[in-house]
Amino acid sequence: MHRREFLVASLATLASSTALAQTKMDDMSNMDSMPGMDMGGHSGHDMGAMAKGAVALPEGEALRNLPLLANEASTPGLFKAKLTAEPAVARFAEELDTPILAYNGMSPGPLIEAYEGDRVEIAFANRIEGEQSTIHWHGMPVPADQDGNPMDPVAAGADRVYVFDLPEGSAGSYWYHPHPHGKTAEQVYRGLAGAFVVKAKTDPVPAEYGDTVLVFTDLRLAADGSMPENTMTDLMNGRVGDHVLVNGQKNPKLSVGMGAKRRFRLYNATNARYLKLAFDGAPMTIIGSDGGLLEAPVAAREILLSPAERLELVVSFEKSGPVTLYTLDYDRGWMGPGRPADAGLTLLTVDVSDNLAGPVPPIPERLRPIAQLGNPTASRRLVLTETMTMTATDRQMGFLINGKAFDMGRIDIVSKAGQTELWEIVNQAEMDHPFHLHGTQFQVIEHERGGKVTKSPYLAWKDTVNVARGETVRLLLRQERPGQRMYHCHLLEHEQLGMMGIVDVRA
Repeated sequence: MHRREFLVASLATLASSTALAQTKMDDMSNMDSMPGMDMGGHSGHDMGAMAKGAVALPEGEALRNLPLLANEASTPGLFKAKLTAEPAVARFAEELDTPILAYNGMSPGPLIEAYEGDRVEIAFANRIEGEQSTIHWHGMPVPADQDGNPMDPVAAGADRVYVFDLPEGSAGSYWYHPHPHGKTAEQVYRGLAGAFVVKAKTDPVPAEYGDTVLVFTDLRLAADGSMPENTMTDLMNGRVGDHVLVNGQKNPKLSVGMGAKRRFRLYNATNARYLKLAFDGAPMTIIGSDGGLLEAPVAAREILLSPAERLELVVSFEKSGPVTLYTLDYDRGWMGPGRPADAGLTLLTVDVSDNLAGPVPPIPERLRPIAQLGNPTASRRLVLTETMTMTATDRQMGFLINGKAFDMGRIDIVSKAGQTELWEIVNQAEMDHPFHLHGTQFQVIEHERGGKVTKSPYLAWKDTVNVARGETVRLLLRQERPGQRMYHCHLLEHEQLGMMGIVDVRA
């Protein structure tokens, strides 16, 4: 059934409390078994149940730096620490306590900083009652058995140690989050996400710029302070909250001197919110993407961060007065009513004082070399589609790759370690889908839409790329480490509803 026909049918049948709830997927007989995915309780009003601004949050507090995860090792070149996923209570709004999930009692989780060449040992304790979890090291070059894949869950109450080495050239802005099958979306929106910065021993970006991490999450609160479960709208579009937070705060403030340049690492750690961003009155320059620095700086007026993407910016604060980081409208396709008002949200306010900043070096003209991948010896074509039907007795919803929903027991692609491959990601669905591949970084070569081919504006290492509806994106990649890896849509509700596959990388 076409999307528009589905919406007409769904609005009619959702009003009936007697409609049955089921989905037909390869390894799930009923969505009721998935946290936050109970379709049977979604009545008609849920389609628009976004209730913007129902609970007010305080604004204007000083931007907090994310607490660092302490390194327990005294041995040079070793980073050793503990992360516990556990229930906690947060106070986002005055006099309202919100039950959340947290790493080490905080959300976002503690900032992990390590260096190229380090060995990392993270002891993970899953203290989420009745739920499996994992830690996925998003974008990082780690062995397959250390990557927190859904095939390798940590049971409730159990512990495990993740061990991996950070190779030379891996400096970049990564993050960590859970990846258990059927529970990823809920565990992330309840609070489990954190930033992992791998630093180079020699950084070409001047230290005078600082290094500020901004983790964007979004939040939906009920009047009693609780987080409502997903609605039918969330399942179709991915969950979008009522409030966008920066390091857990709404519209915090940062103070700088006039003439300052600041380095920002921007993380879209939301389930499904697209962030088209600009700084009002301050020039910005892109210096890095998911997998680290670009070859050379690129001036930009606005940027688009799809869910899971990261960017490094240098922002020049040349005039005194307030400067805002704000959102612009981006139509990524939306099913049904209740499309969130994306434009005009102020995420961060920078107070630029009349006091001149100290001497600030210019942005280097060259940042690092990036060798372009070429001469692929294999090619893959992945087609993203949606399948939805709605009748009085049958509801089916699926998000598919090459016509198949995810099956943990099925290998979808067999690849060879060290082999350069061309992947075509074809979006035949009616909304954008951010595509993520585990285990490596890729290079986006070109986008094609409506017969028009557009080359990538700059060479970069990426692990997540937005694929607009009706678009084909071509990537070059090379998997160096054997093992099973995931590829999937990073609208987390869509991942859980089937838009995921497994590539088996063999030596």
